[in-house]
Amino acid sequence: MIRQSVFDLSLQQSYRAEDYFSCGSNARAQAQLMARDWPGGRMLLIGPGGAGKTHLAHIWAASAGAQMVAAADLGNADLGRLSGALVIEDAEGLAGDPSAEAALFHLWNRAETLLITAAAPPRDWGLALPDLVSRVQSMVIAQLDAPDDALLSAVLVKLFADRQIQVQPNLIAFLLPRMERSVAAARQIVADLDARSLALGKPITRTFVAEFLRDDGTLDRIGPG
Repeated sequence: MIRQSVFDLSLQQSYRAEDYFSCGSNARAQAQLMARDWPGGRMLLIGPGGAGKTHLAHIWAASAGAQMVAAADLGNADLGRLSGALVIEDAEGLAGDPSAEAALFHLWNRAETLLITAAAPPRDWGLALPDLVSRVQSMVIAQLDAPDDALLSAVLVKLFADRQIQVQPNLIAFLLPRMERSVAAARQIVADLDARSLALGKPITRTFVAEFLRDDGTLDRIGPG
């Protein structure tokens, strides 16, 4: 069989509001953020990796005209350029960096509105600056839970659509109970399926997915569903 060359082209991930799937596992947190009546203009968005924190933060940032910066970059950031509405992502990245902690403390005092995202509560970040600890621990928390079946199904459909791949609903129903339960896992399996489809010149069907899972060993790790 002649195999096609496969090029790993980076896809532009969409963070548009219309591409965000509001389901039971994230609807309350989304409502909290978009209400904008945050106590003191401060909000902490917490959720496991792959739960959609970055997407939701981008939606809020677009609506509020906010600047976004990774917490791990704060130590080298030009703080004079950061004001108004701000998003600080992955706040656990502050740990062990006194200059980044000091920068966040400074931004806390000057930002009009501040959204901070993290995978865990502030007590688990390993912060050393007492004044910063007291402030972040006082924040109102919006909690994102691990994705449920409805959200994962919608995410799978979107990920396939982002690659211009149309799949039948029975394929999603077949794949869902046979994959790891996270958005990150959904993203990886769609990328792997697309790469294999291109390499073999075959469409992504239920049979194709079953063969992929068997060859990949996924069924051995998770079970047949």
